[in-house]
Amino acid sequence: MRYFVTGATGFIGGALTRELIKRGHSVVTIARNPAKATDLAALGVEVHPGDITDKETMRAPMTGVDGVFHIAAWYKIGVREAQVAEDININGTRNVLELMRDLKIPKGVYTSTLAIYGDTRGVMADESTPKPSHFGTEYDRTKSAAHFDIALPMMKAGLPMVIVQPGLVYGPGDTSQMGEAWKQYLQRKLPMIPDGATYAWAHVDDIVEGHLLAMDKGKVGERYIICGEPKKLIDAFRLAQQITNVPMPSFTLNAGMVKVMAGIMDVVNRVIPLEGQMHPEQLRSLTATYIGTNAKARRELGYNPRPLAEGLRQMLEYNMDSLGMKK
Repeated sequence: MRYFVTGATGFIGGALTRELIKRGHSVVTIARNPAKATDLAALGVEVHPGDITDKETMRAPMTGVDGVFHIAAWYKIGVREAQVAEDININGTRNVLELMRDLKIPKGVYTSTLAIYGDTRGVMADESTPKPSHFGTEYDRTKSAAHFDIALPMMKAGLPMVIVQPGLVYGPGDTSQMGEAWKQYLQRKLPMIPDGATYAWAHVDDIVEGHLLAMDKGKVGERYIICGEPKKLIDAFRLAQQITNVPMPSFTLNAGMVKVMAGIMDVVNRVIPLEGQMHPEQLRSLTATYIGTNAKARRELGYNPRPLAEGLRQMLEYNMDSLGMKK
């Protein structure tokens, strides 16, 4: 099969692309600078110049493919360039899905997220959970708009697509803020851990498998939460300490204290634009819960993500090797 993959230079998209090649499929993708995607080209991936925010750059690469995996997204939290989230997550998604419709691509898989429901406040979300009225971050808001206002209506109008919704994705090669936090922990440079944030953790290889199952077995018009095990952030670090014998930071930040700080920084941010760890978005994300159930994906797709303890051990050992640390 021949697949068009957006976000192939990223964490999830790169892992999916490598697995597709490994299984004997051919992959076509776009990159703003193809010269920086030589690792993909070396695998046999067709890399064309393009950007999901420029619809016409995708038309030729998408023409004639058997399926589309739309994974590309803007996922940064606590930065000033919030308009970029709108351009990529909303307008870029519209471009990809409209082209998929116009070119009559047989099937597509769109990567949404559990974050479309915002802070679930300890409640397990499922595929029927409605769109909330408030969001803590621009990532949550823009991904929710793409999901509820673009993808679902287009599927209802006949677009042959399946939606998958990961939670927090971890694993080797993760360049996100969470991925950097794990490296800082191993180097004993992580200053503190917030006591309050809870995520549904899934290893990147399981998320890739969830995408492939959705393409092969997913029912057109359906959405599947492919998150993993719910676990508080502080408990995940306790687990890491058991695995590595590297002590976790002794200082924990109370959720109530973080919320107060977020409120103060909201006021400051209106006067002096903030960025990074003290941005109110970043602080709010440290008290939120993003959890859901993957029961539907297990039942209908045969999805079976590994336990956090198993996946975390694999990722931490990989990171320790890359940092030159003794296991």
